[in-house]
Amino acid sequence: MADAPRLERPVTVAFRGDWGQANMHRICGWLAQEIGDRAPEGSRFAVWSGRGGTDQIRALRSGEADIAIVTPTAAVRMFHRAGELDGLAALGVIGQKDRLVVAVDAALPARTVADLADLAGRLTVATSPDDGVNLIGLAAHRALRAAGVDPASLSFRYDERPFPSVAAFADGRADVLVHEAVMTPHWQRIAEKRPVRYLPWGPRVLADFAADGWPDAVVPAGYLPGLTEDLRTLDFSDFVLLCRDDLDDDLAYLATWCMVRTRTALEAQYRHIPADRSPVTYPLVPADLARTPVPLHPASARAYADLESDEPVSGTPIWS
Repeated sequence: MADAPRLERPVTVAFRGDWGQANMHRICGWLAQEIGDRAPEGSRFAVWSGRGGTDQIRALRSGEADIAIVTPTAAVRMFHRAGELDGLAALGVIGQKDRLVVAVDAALPARTVADLADLAGRLTVATSPDDGVNLIGLAAHRALRAAGVDPASLSFRYDERPFPSVAAFADGRADVLVHEAVMTPHWQRIAEKRPVRYLPWGPRVLADFAADGWPDAVVPAGYLPGLTEDLRTLDFSDFVLLCRDDLDDDLAYLATWCMVRTRTALEAQYRHIPADRSPVTYPLVPADLARTPVPLHPASARAYADLESDEPVSGTPIWS
């Protein structure tokens, strides 16, 4: 495809990202600018704050958002298999290597998550709430139950975002941490005040999630402080860009083209971070962008097929 696509009519596009300072907002801002550069005068773009969970799905269904981002892709796959995403489609996946990890005070007599059942009355767990929106909380509580640990027998310190929970555990205000964002510096500080141990979820939990299409993954030894051997845990990777399946074809096509051909403008915002610690994968691989947990929007699928070259377009990214 020799020429870049352009919109022939002004558009108003509502994106829905994260709380405002994290990766989903960066992705939305990147695409808003790139689409806007290829749209006529009078086009308008807005990025609404969201929570990255089921609120994004509701916003798409209600028409509050045209394009919304959800993480992890494993949860989206699970919802799709359950028939809960009818009428929605994907534009692509932005990579992020993340895991849902359990860390405990090393003084506790626990070697697996199932061992926590015997200690339940003594434990405070730092994680996110299972409130019907937050997918960290959904996965954490489901996994605890699958391991034989009744959440009702635990005390919790809840927070919407990972970092207050990680800090609460690191400071000794919680005995157990169940969370994600393991590539961030916050996780590198969790063992500064006391030794920690990382617990595998165990085969029963991994099998329970695998039955719904949610894979397991490994955190390699040495990646986290005090982690002396590979840890098999639940995958919590990747950002999927969702839309309604009736999103205008020209907009879906252009958004997909921009994801592939202008990807260096997003990558440039992360290249100062070592690749294995970056919260967005780089380099972004176009074939991976198209591997979505729900079917692609038809115009998006056509854009991936039409791209004779996936070489980034020339230009100087703002963050280069």
